[in-house]
Amino acid sequence: MHKLTNKLKGNKLAQIILLVLYVLVTSLSLYLAQASVTAFLLLLFSLLLLYYTELPDRLKWVIAGVVLIGVIPFVSSTGPGYQSYMEVATVVGIYVAMALGLNIVVGLAGLLDLGFVAFFAIGAYTYGIFATGQAANFMPFGDFPLSGESFWIFILIGCFVAALFGVLLGIPVLRVKGDYLAIVTLGFGEIIRIVFNNLDKPVNITNGAMGLASVKPPEIFGYQFVYPNQFYFIVLAILLFVILAVRRFEYSKIGRSWKAVRENEIAAQSMGIHLVRTKLLAFAIGASFSGMMGVVFAAKQTFVDPTSFTLLESITILVMVILGGMGSVPGVILGAAVITILNLQVLTEVTNYLNQLSLNGVISFPEALAPAKMQRFIFGAILIVFAIYRPQGLIPAKNPVFDEESLKEGSKKHRKEQITVEPDKGFQA
Repeated sequence: MHKLTNKLKGNKLAQIILLVLYVLVTSLSLYLAQASVTAFLLLLFSLLLLYYTELPDRLKWVIAGVVLIGVIPFVSSTGPGYQSYMEVATVVGIYVAMALGLNIVVGLAGLLDLGFVAFFAIGAYTYGIFATGQAANFMPFGDFPLSGESFWIFILIGCFVAALFGVLLGIPVLRVKGDYLAIVTLGFGEIIRIVFNNLDKPVNITNGAMGLASVKPPEIFGYQFVYPNQFYFIVLAILLFVILAVRRFEYSKIGRSWKAVRENEIAAQSMGIHLVRTKLLAFAIGASFSGMMGVVFAAKQTFVDPTSFTLLESITILVMVILGGMGSVPGVILGAAVITILNLQVLTEVTNYLNQLSLNGVISFPEALAPAKMQRFIFGAILIVFAIYRPQGLIPAKNPVFDEESLKEGSKKHRKEQITVEPDKGFQA
């Protein structure tokens, strides 16, 4: 195996051939097996293999696009598990976008946030209130519910409103950090959930604990998006935007400022970094991604209530970031995918299988160790194993490596250009 790995290193053609063969085999398995969870997961695994190849980044994006847009929807569409696969893929996309938003706050800026799901709730309620008849209770004008065509505008509105609340949260917590910041953000998350739970009196805005039902699905030119396979493409488009935005921010001036603040606030401030602006931008941008996905969540579920935005959701998103690798974009994507698939697909399938064996009398479990009860225990045990053997995350963050000699040569060349340009300027003057 080690010899094979060494032979593949540097041989891009062999890597492409092996990757294509792997995708073909797993796609054929999923196509023929119709409802094979293993084949579906192996096909998704091809994206991780693609990441570890030495192909150019643009080619990787093209191949990933072909797999996500063409291969996965096509080969899974022939079986009875089509919608369930697309549902899993859609939820994975939603959590990946939220984890990338939290990665900006926690991983890049070093601000521990335990109430991140509040921004998700804000985005969901922003669309849910106006896409149901609820807005008619307090809006004296307008015709409610709004049509599904307003969904596309509400993605931007949800993004803006969540970013605004991110700034409102950031202002009072600028003076605290570490454990105290975690406590304050935890309180903010709970306050938002309790406010939505009780905002049915004296004016009924959120319908309280009853939630908002019959939220209008997205619509464009009379075509409604109702099924998971349709939402899959909406989530994919938003996720692509989020990934590109995060990558651009990471290596920009503001991204370097976030990392400097994370490492040492005093040193960062002494270097001229504006702490208030840097932290508020981290809160606002991270929250905006969560707000966009909140709008999608409300439209997909067609129902929103406060129980969907508990502290456990915030902890789960934080675990995705830590497990994947704080500050690492590919790591956070992988961490979010692993946690979501474990929760939604793998552990559920294992539990159902063990329950079936128990019903058939093959295995007998004590009531206290019933598979359904042990699901969270197994999930926790898996997380502990990951934390022990991968303490830096599944894909740790890496700083770009620059060639010192080329930088020196570039600096010398720049100085020479300045020397040759300065006399010309003087002559022109």
